[in-house]
Amino acid sequence: MQEGRHEILFAEPGDDACRWDFDVLAFIETTVRGLRGRIDGVFSSSDYPGATVAAAIATELGLPGPHPGTVLRSSHKYYSRMAQREAAPEAVPRFDVVSAPEPGDLSRLFFPCFVKPVKGAFSVLARRIGSPEELRAFLARPSVEEFTQGFMHIFNRLLARFADPAIDGSHFIVEEVLSGQQVTVEGFLDERGVELLGIVDSTMYPGTSSFARFDYPSALPAEVAERMAGIARRVVERLGLARSIFNIEMIFDASTGRIGILEVNPRMCGQFSDLYEKVDGAGGYDAALSLATGERPELHRRAGAFAAAASCPLRVFAPARVVRAPTAEDIARAESVQPGTLVWSECSDGEDLSDFETCEDGSSRRYGVVNLGGEDRPDIEKRLAETLARLGYDIAPLGSGGM
Repeated sequence: MQEGRHEILFAEPGDDACRWDFDVLAFIETTVRGLRGRIDGVFSSSDYPGATVAAAIATELGLPGPHPGTVLRSSHKYYSRMAQREAAPEAVPRFDVVSAPEPGDLSRLFFPCFVKPVKGAFSVLARRIGSPEELRAFLARPSVEEFTQGFMHIFNRLLARFADPAIDGSHFIVEEVLSGQQVTVEGFLDERGVELLGIVDSTMYPGTSSFARFDYPSALPAEVAERMAGIARRVVERLGLARSIFNIEMIFDASTGRIGILEVNPRMCGQFSDLYEKVDGAGGYDAALSLATGERPELHRRAGAFAAAASCPLRVFAPARVVRAPTAEDIARAESVQPGTLVWSECSDGEDLSDFETCEDGSSRRYGVVNLGGEDRPDIEKRLAETLARLGYDIAPLGSGGM
């Protein structure tokens, strides 16, 4: 832990407060002028635009960190795929790119396929597409136009300034559908090479592509984990993400033995940071702070208070209303009864949970997250049930008698 070694300054605005027309380049310039000679490092755990903005500020100030163009090319799903294919072709699915709203000739594509924006946010507008007609209809949706013309405005300005704007935020990547056990491989690259923080298993809600659990440590066979680590090292070195935490979503098909890369994220996964702390004794933020200040992160293995840890998103899959959300006192009590538990409640009394298309994965709404540790996964299940009972969420379908 690095408590007391650094004073942390939080920049404003946060990602969620950035309007679509936020002048990101002026913000970078102003911040650099105001901070020159006053700080030792810059980093962000936020994907967009935080990671690129932090890299740009650090680069301008001569501080440790990746170049903003490297961050952009790594997070740009098409340009990233090109680099991945050079480094680990066996792990890269077939892919192509189309523009929205009019994709042009689709005869070169393959169906079914998985389609997502070249710069995504969670899993917004990412989905399986079964035919050319379905793809055309999807790309013509008003929500797609709003995303590409509004949400991608900042991304396009950053691309034009620091990288290649030829394939901008109006494009979608089309990929081969992969199946199997999904995991996240997280680590960092510094002067000594790539080191892993850990591999986290993903579990979906039955019959969906919505995340239900993230468990650490992974239950993958050691041989598979080692292969994934090797792929991650080759890809990250090819991308050149120096002094940066990365997380790579991968998938293992046990029937074929194939490992596939789903996507590369040139940032830490904040949701997983305390999972490592619970099990290993040091979290992702410790490593990020060390990298940003030019130090070598201290890696710990199985030195934490728990043998296992999990992050558990809470979701609804149909329009609903929050009859009651936990109070701050409810959350504090639940966290204190179960040591090591952290709760993020993302809803309030009377709130409608009804916007699914533009929220995270297109089929569910997340209303909270619970992170907790335990002896093993069954013990975590028990602790989660007890925590939810203490939190007292009351969420009813819209139109039900409870409304």
